[in-house]
Amino acid sequence: MLPLAAGAQQRQAYSWVDDDGVVHYGDTIPPEYADKPKNVINEHGITVDHIRGRRTPEELEAERVAAELAMQKELQNRADRALLATYQTVDEIEMHRDRRIELFQAQSRVTELYLRNLDRRLVQLKEESSRFRPYSPDPSAEMVDPRLVKEIKETEATIVRHQRNLEKYQQDERDIVERFDGDIHRFKNLKGLPIATAQTVPE
Repeated sequence: MLPLAAGAQQRQAYSWVDDDGVVHYGDTIPPEYADKPKNVINEHGITVDHIRGRRTPEELEAERVAAELAMQKELQNRADRALLATYQTVDEIEMHRDRRIELFQAQSRVTELYLRNLDRRLVQLKEESSRFRPYSPDPSAEMVDPRLVKEIKETEATIVRHQRNLEKYQQDERDIVERFDGDIHRFKNLKGLPIATAQTVPE
């Protein structure tokens, strides 16, 4: 058999403040104060809980901003821990950066060489097609071979595709330099190392 204290239902009341600042008490909350903050009071008149009122749009926006800032801080803390765990010195970061840059530069060089070959091939194809109609002004010229026209179009499309690849490699190189510069700056901050500042060249 359960003790009487455990089996009995405890009485619960509320207190709230109206628009004039007057404190009210009751077993139920009037509908017009349902969105207001209120206290929960036990049978001994002791406040045991607080129920927050409906938040204003301004409060909701402030909470959203605060949560976003807290998340950004946590992400930065994780990035800092990873940075310090990965590198011991600035030289190590610069070495890693240079290896990554060399990779993109090698890709760019290969692509540039391939593009030069494609450009030469396209010139040859267009010169060949210029002897045939509709590219030749000679009305007695033969009609161009469809296979030649197809090869010209395919070569032009390949050039465009590799030009885009080259632009991507060059952008990737710029991005990696910017990212590693940021890592170096952050690493120096975390380690308390001196950070070089831009100097104004005298006129």
